[in-house]
Amino acid sequence: MYSLARSLLFRLDPETAHGVALRGLDLAHRAGLAARLAGGARVADPLTLMGLRFPNRVGLAAGLDKNADHLDALGALGFGFVEVGTVTPRPQDGNPKPRMFRLPEAGAIINRMGFNNAGVDHLVARVKASRYQGVIGINIGKNLTTPVEKAVDDYLICLRKVHAHADYITVNISSPNTPGLRNLQFGEHLDALLGHLREESTQLDQRDGRRVPLTVKIAPDMSTAEVGLVAASLTRSEIDAVIATNTTVAREAVAGLAHGDEQGGLSGRPVFEASNRVIRELRQQLPDMPIIGVGGIDSGAAASAKVAAGADLVQLYSGFIYHGPALVGECARALREAGQA
Repeated sequence: MYSLARSLLFRLDPETAHGVALRGLDLAHRAGLAARLAGGARVADPLTLMGLRFPNRVGLAAGLDKNADHLDALGALGFGFVEVGTVTPRPQDGNPKPRMFRLPEAGAIINRMGFNNAGVDHLVARVKASRYQGVIGINIGKNLTTPVEKAVDDYLICLRKVHAHADYITVNISSPNTPGLRNLQFGEHLDALLGHLREESTQLDQRDGRRVPLTVKIAPDMSTAEVGLVAASLTRSEIDAVIATNTTVAREAVAGLAHGDEQGGLSGRPVFEASNRVIRELRQQLPDMPIIGVGGIDSGAAASAKVAAGADLVQLYSGFIYHGPALVGECARALREAGQA
C-alpha cells in the first residue's frame, strides 16, 4: 500500500508531499486505520531508560512533526516514543524554498529547513490537546535572529515552557541550518549552555515534582577527539542521554547525484556509518549513559546494527519517509529478536 502512496507523493516536491502525507495520516487515524497502515499492533519490547518506560526501542526523530500537529496520528503507528520539534521561542518561517531535496538513489534527503516552526506556545498547546499517551520528547532550539552568544536565553525560554509537558527534552545544538549553532557543541560554549540548562531543569523538576530527563543531540561531523570533548562535557553537566546523530554536511556519498551539491543537512543511508562511528566512540567514553541512535536506519538489520554499535534506543526519519509506517514494526521486531538472542 505504501509503495503506491509513495509513487504518488514523490511526484510532488518534497515539502508539499510531506504536508500531504501528514494530513492523510491524520485522516487515516480519525478513521481508525493508522495501526493498519503500520501492519498491526505496536510491537511490545519494553525498556526502562532515564526513568522512563519505553514500550519498544523505536522512536520517531525530531523534524518530521515540528509543531506536534500530528502527534496522535504518528503515535498510533507503533513507535515506542515520538520526538517533536525542533521548536524555538518565537515562530519563524525558516529558510527560503525550495529547501528539501530527495536523493532516491542514495536513500537520502537533503534539507535546509532552518527550524521553521510555529513557536513554542503553539507546540505546547498541541501537546496539551493531544490524546497520545506514549513517551513524548520535545526538541528545543534557538531562533535564527538570536545571536549565538545569547542562545542560552532561547533554550531557557523553551525549557521553561515545555518542561511540564515533555517526558524528556532534547537540546538541539547540531543542526547545520542555523548559522553558528554547531559552535555550541564545543568547549566553554557547551559547558556554559549545558550548565545553565541543567541548573534550570533541576529547579523545574523540583517545582513540578517530576524529573524530566535532559538529552543533547550532536552532529556526525566530529573527530574522535571532538567526540571525547563532547562526552566529557555531557558528563560534567550530568546530561541524561545523548542523541547521535543529526544530519551531516559531508557530500562524498552523494557526489554526482542530482541535488547532491545542495546546501543543508544530509540524512538517510549516507549518514549511517558516520552515525555508527560516533555512537561507538560515545559508548567507549560514556559506558553508562543512554544513547539514542539515529541516522540511516532503513531496515530491521540497520536498526540492529545501530544497537550493536552502542545505542540503547533508535529513531527513524528518512527511512520512514522512504519505506513507510511498516518500517516501525520491522525495526522493533528486529530489536526484540536481537535482545532475546
